[in-house]
Amino acid sequence: MVIITEEEEDQQEPKQSQTNETKPQSPISSPTSTTESPQSTPSNPFAFWFYFTLIVSVITLVFVFFNSFSSQEPKAWFLSLPASLRQHYSKGRNIKVQVRPEQSPIEIFTIEQGPVASENVVLVHGLGLSSYSFREIVRSLGVKGVHAVAIDLPGNGFSDKSVLEAGGGGNGALGRFWNVYSEIQEKGLFWAFDHIVATGQMPYDEIEARISQRKVAKPIEFYPEEIGKVLGQVIETLGLAPVHLVLHDSALGMSANWVLENLETVRSVTLLDPAPRSVAALPLWALDVPVIREVVLGVSSGFSWLIKSCCSKGIGAYDVEAHRVLLKGRDGRRAVVGIGKRLNYSFDIAEWGGSDGLKGLPLQVLWSSSWSKEWSEEGSRVAQALPQANFVKHSGGRWPQEDSADEIAQSIFQFVSSLPPTLRKVVEEPIPEHIQRMLDEAKNNDHHHHHHGHGGHDHHGHGHGHEAGFMDAYGLGHGHGHGHGW
Repeated sequence: MVIITEEEEDQQEPKQSQTNETKPQSPISSPTSTTESPQSTPSNPFAFWFYFTLIVSVITLVFVFFNSFSSQEPKAWFLSLPASLRQHYSKGRNIKVQVRPEQSPIEIFTIEQGPVASENVVLVHGLGLSSYSFREIVRSLGVKGVHAVAIDLPGNGFSDKSVLEAGGGGNGALGRFWNVYSEIQEKGLFWAFDHIVATGQMPYDEIEARISQRKVAKPIEFYPEEIGKVLGQVIETLGLAPVHLVLHDSALGMSANWVLENLETVRSVTLLDPAPRSVAALPLWALDVPVIREVVLGVSSGFSWLIKSCCSKGIGAYDVEAHRVLLKGRDGRRAVVGIGKRLNYSFDIAEWGGSDGLKGLPLQVLWSSSWSKEWSEEGSRVAQALPQANFVKHSGGRWPQEDSADEIAQSIFQFVSSLPPTLRKVVEEPIPEHIQRMLDEAKNNDHHHHHHGHGGHDHHGHGHGHEAGFMDAYGLGHGHGHGHGW
């Protein structure tokens, strides 16, 4: 036993000697490791800019790729439209209206047909539509001798879909990064690099100052009161009052208050499959939810399925494609969704119909009898809520102007014709003072040349040419060529 214990002690001694030999080595090696570590990872001042340039390039390529599908220049966008839409645009005109004092005027597209001296019918579409959907009704009413006008509400069709607003910068860390990125896009990457070399920091203050003054295009998102203001200015500009209003789908919720406040401007109201609670036939969530909206507007078959399931079963493929293109281009989708979110979804059609101002106003309701059982039941509730209205059923869908245009036009014509003719006061507007002064000067010059000129006939024609030129400046002439006649 003694021998065994001595061997164990002998085995432990080398272990202790080994540990004693290794311990002094650790403090010797530690200084070398600490002194060598900084030299192993030297800092490269250009490494940050290499990766930053790479990230900016990738982001730019991604945005260029997606923007090639969504945003185009106005001219390129127009040339890419189907022939039917370009033909429709060629038949209309734009009217400028002022909605918000702090914003620039916006343009509203309108089409009209029929004799101007007859009854004026103004057709207002629901969300997601445009005057293009009423083109056949406008044509049919015009043939019947009615002056029909259809408009594109702001954010829809060919009307302006965005407005310029100051201060387009974002908030938070992501917003600051986006501001820097937009500035680099505009001024170039080396602008920021030169500034950092000169000052040693990113030019955040300069970027924020520029962003606060920059005007960026934002989609139009008007409230119903502002939509009513647009409708009133269009009617006033075209000199249509009093008018027979035709309000389709969610247009009732957008125009109901304006009708009550402008009863002297309204001759009658026809409700075309109105949305009692301002819920449009076109489901706006399908245009708002990511991925779904890309599929709906990016794939023709997906949008066609949505329209035929919710709006109109008899609509043609070319017309479906026209509506999809108008919604997809120039911020149309965002504008329609933004306006839809601002509608009054607590709107009560019975309360509106029972207003004192509507008691003497002729009302008509055109309702689909073949869309669905639930929609027919909804029509019965609307008929009870508006007992004074003339209730007429039609064979179309919730967008009946697409598949039953002639039937709808006939119902509107019969209703308007059943009312006493509208009497309009013709008020002759005075010629502006500066225009009158120019016309007087032209007349005096013409009289002077007639008595003292070299040839009465030639100078009479010359004087007429000057007058035509003044009228051209006022937007009423036909050019100098017509005036001279040489």
